[in-house]
Parts: sequence; structure tokens; C-alpha cells
Amino acid sequence: MRKHIANILTGCRVFGSILLLFFPAFSLAFYITYLLCGFSDMVDGTIARKTNSISKFGSQLDTFADLVFVVISLFKLLPAIHIPGWLLIWCGVIAVIKISNIIWGYVSKKQFISLHTIMNKVTGLLLFLLPLTLHFWKLNYTAIAVCSIATLSAIQEGFYVITDSGLK
Repeated sequence: MRKHIANILTGCRVFGSILLLFFPAFSLAFYITYLLCGFSDMVDGTIARKTNSISKFGSQLDTFADLVFVVISLFKLLPAIHIPGWLLIWCGVIAVIKISNIIWGYVSKKQFISLHTIMNKVTGLLLFLLPLTLHFWKLNYTAIAVCSIATLSAIQEGFYVITDSGLK
């Protein structure tokens, strides 16, 4: 049982993400479920490493759970907030850089490369925290900080892919 705790937590993130569909965005139930999903994402990998239960299935389940969580969170949150045009353009630029990194990695290395750099982790944390800040700070201000870090992270990742730095 101990070897399956990480995968059970990851599975709970999928279930919790689906639960988000039933709660209004920014409601207490939404926030609690959102935080629990985020917490499971932060600890499942650590638990897998501590219990020597890292597996290809667990890694794929984690990627799937992350995708479900992000898609459902965006589905619930995007209609509830106003996103200025300049922010959409900036996010588009970041997406182009990230997609270019993926394409370059595939063309040059014949494999999908996804780096777990510190900057990527910081970006993910900031993106996760962003909806929690919207009642306290304007999106215009928080988005500048998040997009700045995300841009630097994407550029760093591209540098690593192109130069083979940080690749295993």
C-alpha cells in the first residue's frame, strides 16, 4: 500500500479537478478543492521518491493529472476574469517560445524534452498562486511579475535545449 500512496494522491488530483467543475469560480469550495489539488501536485513526487515507488506509470499519471487540473482550472477561471489584450499577447509570446523549444528539442534530439528547471517550477508555483491573489491585487500587476518570470524561464529552457545544458 505504501508504494501506491503517490499514485493515489495523483489520482485524487484528477478527481479533485473534476470536482472543480461543480463549484463556482472563486467560491470557498472552489478554493479549498483548488488548494488540495495543488498540494497533491507538490507532494506526490516527493512521496514517490521517498518510498522508492517512482514508475513510468506514475510519471504519466502525474502528467495527465496536471493536464486535467490546468485545463479545468482555465475552463473555470478564464470566463470569470477580464484579461487585457497586452496580457494575451505576452502569453502568446511565451507560448511561441515554449512551443519553439519543444520543436527544436524534437527536431535536434528526436525526443520530447520537458525540463524541470528551478525557473519552470517557480513559474508553475506563481501560476498556481495567481488565482488566489485576484481578490487582493489587480491582475495587471500580478501578471507582470508572473509573465516576467515565465518569459525568463522559457528563454532559459530554450538555451538549455539548444546547448544541451541541463539535459540528461
